[in-house]
Amino acid sequence: MRYQGKQQRWRSVVLIICVAGALLTAHPRAQVAASGQVPAARENLPAQIDRIFERWDRGGTPGCAVGVSERGSVVLTRGYGMANLEYGVRIKPETIFESGSVAKQFTSAAIALLAIDGKLSRQDPVRKFVPELPDFGVPITIQHFLNHTSGLRSQWPMLSLAGRPPGLAVHTVDEILELVSGYTELNFKPGDEYLYNNTAFTLLGVIVQRVSGKSLNDFTQERLFKPLGMAHTQWRDDFTKIVPDRATGYRALPAGQFRTNMPFTNVIGNGGLLTTVGDLLIWNENLDRPRVGGQLMVDELQKRGRLNDGFENEYAQGLGVTEYRGVREISHGGSTAGYQTFLARWPDEHVSVTVLCNTSGTNPGGYAHQVADLFLVDKLKDVPVPKPVDVPAGALEQVAGVYRERATDAVLRVAWDKDKKTLRVGGLAVVPTGAGVLSGGDGSRTVSVLNAADSVNPTWPTSGPAARLIDRDGRSKPRTWDREQPFAPTPAQLAAFAGEYFCQELGVAYTFYVEGDALKVRFRPAQRFALTPVFQDGFEGDGNIIRFTRAAAGSVDGLRIFAGRVRHLRFVKR
Repeated sequence: MRYQGKQQRWRSVVLIICVAGALLTAHPRAQVAASGQVPAARENLPAQIDRIFERWDRGGTPGCAVGVSERGSVVLTRGYGMANLEYGVRIKPETIFESGSVAKQFTSAAIALLAIDGKLSRQDPVRKFVPELPDFGVPITIQHFLNHTSGLRSQWPMLSLAGRPPGLAVHTVDEILELVSGYTELNFKPGDEYLYNNTAFTLLGVIVQRVSGKSLNDFTQERLFKPLGMAHTQWRDDFTKIVPDRATGYRALPAGQFRTNMPFTNVIGNGGLLTTVGDLLIWNENLDRPRVGGQLMVDELQKRGRLNDGFENEYAQGLGVTEYRGVREISHGGSTAGYQTFLARWPDEHVSVTVLCNTSGTNPGGYAHQVADLFLVDKLKDVPVPKPVDVPAGALEQVAGVYRERATDAVLRVAWDKDKKTLRVGGLAVVPTGAGVLSGGDGSRTVSVLNAADSVNPTWPTSGPAARLIDRDGRSKPRTWDREQPFAPTPAQLAAFAGEYFCQELGVAYTFYVEGDALKVRFRPAQRFALTPVFQDGFEGDGNIIRFTRAAAGSVDGLRIFAGRVRHLRFVKR
C-alpha cells in the first residue's frame, strides 16, 4: 500500500500481483495467462495502475483512491497522495471521501425500496409528500425527479444568485424547502426536457424521510448499508460531525498551491454521502448480483427516462446507462467542494472501478476509464477519429462567432485557438467532415452550419457569416444556436440599464450602475462584479447571462438571467 515503507511497499505490490494472478485463474482467462499469452494490458496490473495516478503519488499534494473488482472479487485498492496536507496523513484504501453526485443512486434506491414496499408510486405527484412545492398548473411526479425531467429550478445556482453560494454559506434542507416554496416559474414543462437537477434529489430525500418516518441516513443504514456490510458509509447530515479517517477536500490553484475546500452544508440526498472505494465496490457487486433490494430495485435504477415525445435519455434513476467503446457502462460521477469522484460498472464483463479524489483538478472519470481499459482490453472497440475534408477558402472563418440559444439565452462561442490552427465549438476541437458539417471528439458530436435561419440543409458560408448552428451529440435532443451580432454599447447607452431590479422568486434586489465604460452590479451580501456585453441587451457576468427586457415603448423594464440549470429568472425594474 502506498503509505507503507519502501520494503513493505514492494512486498505489498508482490502480494497484490499474486492475488491478481490467483483471481485470474478463477475464470477462462486463466488458461491464457498460464500459456504465456497474457494481453500486454493485463501484465503487471498494479504497476500500470500506479502509472495512471503517478501525478498524485507524492507527499505534497492531495490525491485519489482507486478500487477495482472483477467477477465479484476485489482485485486492487490503492491510495495516492495526501488525505490531509496539514498533518501529513496519506490516503489509504480505507480513507473516507465525500462522493458528490455518486450519492444520487442511493437516494434512488431508497425510493425504489419504498415503491416495492407499496408506500409510494413513482407516478405520485411530488406535492402529495412535499406540499411546500408550488402548484405550477401541471403535476411534477417522483418519476420526473428521478429522471431529471421536472423543469424545477436547481438549488445551487438559485442560492448563488441570492448571494448565498455554496462554500460561503451554510445550507440546510429546510432552507431548500423554503427556497422552493417561493418558485413561480419552471425552466420547462415537466417531461419536455432533460436538465440535471440537484433540487429534485434533495426533495427525494425529504420524501424518503416523510414516507418512512426515518431520516435518510437511518433508512439507508437499515435497508442498504448495514445489510451489505458498507460499514464506512453514512450521510453527511451534520457537517460539524467528527468523521475519523475522512480526507480533507482541497482546491487546486493555478500556481500549484492548494486551499482547503470543504462542503459546509447539511443538504443531502442530491449528494452528501461519505464512503470509501471498498464500500462502493460492495455496492456495485450488489447491483451486478443483488443480495439486498432484489433484481426489481436494480432494474428500476437502470431504467432510462423518456421525455413526453418519447425520446429516451441516457440518464436512468441516479445512474447513467451508456456505452464505453462498445461495452455497456452504468456509471455516475460526482463533484462537491474539493471532492471529485466516479463509480462505474461494465456489467456484461462484471468489472467495477471507482476513483475518489480530494482535490479539484483531477479527472476521476478519465482515470477510471484508463483503469478499465486494462480489464476490458479484448472487448473495446477503437475510438473513431473524424476524417477532415476540404472546405472552401475562408469558410471556417465565417463560422467563428457568438451564438445564442433563443429558448434559454445560453451562449455558444465558436473561436480559433491562438495559433489559428484549431477551431473550437464551446471549447471542443472540431474539424470539417462533410458539406457544412463539423465533428468533434469521437465524431458523435456534430454541428451543422446553416447559411440562413430558415434553412434545413447545411452548407459552408460563402458570402457572409453563418446564420445558425444545429448541435447534435447523439445522446440528447439537438440544440439550435443563432448567430448574434457584436454588442459594444457606449457609457451613455449603458445608462439605460442602470437602476434597481427585484426578483420575487429570490426576494433579492440587484443594483446596476455604470462605472467608467463598464456596467456593474452589486447585491447583498457584499456581492459585486462587472458585466461584459455579449449580444444586444445581453451581458455576461459571474458565469451567467443577463438579458435586459424592454417595454413596448422601448424602455428597459426588467431582465432575465440564464444560470445554467436556471432559465429565464425574472427581475423587474423598480
